[in-house]
This record gives sequence, C-alpha cells and structure tokens, in this order.
Amino acid sequence: MPKLKPRNFSVIGLGTFGTTVARELARFGNHVIGIDRDAAVVNRLANDLSEAAIADGSDQGALRELGLDGYDVAVIAMGENLESSSVSAITLKMIGVPEVWAKATSKMHHRILSKIGVDRVIHPEEEMGRHIAQMLNSPLMRDYVSLGNGFHVVNIVVPERLAGKSLSMLDLLA
Repeated sequence: MPKLKPRNFSVIGLGTFGTTVARELARFGNHVIGIDRDAAVVNRLANDLSEAAIADGSDQGALRELGLDGYDVAVIAMGENLESSSVSAITLKMIGVPEVWAKATSKMHHRILSKIGVDRVIHPEEEMGRHIAQMLNSPLMRDYVSLGNGFHVVNIVVPERLAGKSLSMLDLLA
C-alpha cells in the first residue's frame, strides 16, 4: 500500500480532544501546528508537534501571521465557547483554508458551523458514545468502522464452534 503524502494541519484549541487530534496527526508524520491561548498547554505540547503557538484562534491577524492560509486542513477543537468557535471558523474560511473541521457541542452550534461553511462538524462525545454502546450491545464485537451508506467493517470474536469453518459450511441461509 502506498504511503500517504503528509499534509499540513492546524489544530486550534488544545484541550483533551484537540491535544489528542494534534498528537495523532503528528504521529502519522504530518506537519501539525497546535494553537491555544494557554501558554502552559502550548509549552507542554511544544516537543510533540511540528509547531506550537500561543494565540487567539478567533483573531484573523494572528491566524494569518501563523501562516494558516497555507495549511491543508484546520481543526477547530474548541467547542465550549460558541462565539470563539464560530468566529474561528469564519476567519479560517475567509483566509482560504481549504478544509475546516470543527467540534460542536450542541445542535444549534452544529447548525451555525454548517451555515458558515465548515466542511465537517463533529460531536466527539456523541460519536464515541454511540460507538461504545454498539460494542457493549454486541458482546462478540471487538470494534467496527462505518464505511457509510449502512456498510461497516466489523472485528468480531469468532465462537469456538465456528472456528475454522468456511461460510458455506456454516449454512447461514438455512
């Protein structure tokens, strides 16, 4: 399988969610700049990311100065302050970031971000909650990935009585 070309990501808001996204993207070999107003948070991540900056994610001048208009994707990971999140989304779209993902904390927040033109609005707590509930509900399911349109790839525990048998031997349609 060919290796994907590294991309440039900016992650604005370095709470638990933003820090996890930024670290994982960096671990995959991408160039990642993490941005937060809290100097202690930024300093803690400085060695894990390509760049880390203390800045207001809703300040157009600061985002331009950091060169975010040259990044492939921006992730707005601050969801608690609807105004800051929305202003950041508008600003990133205005300066020409081609793809913007944003965390939302409510249906109204989701609607606002969608109207602004955010490419993907995410609800990490809800999405992970559904994922966990699905696995808890199906004890043989180790994990799954949705492919869209109702299709999934599922990692299941095969009961011992079925181990080593082909699908045709199981006579599943009988």
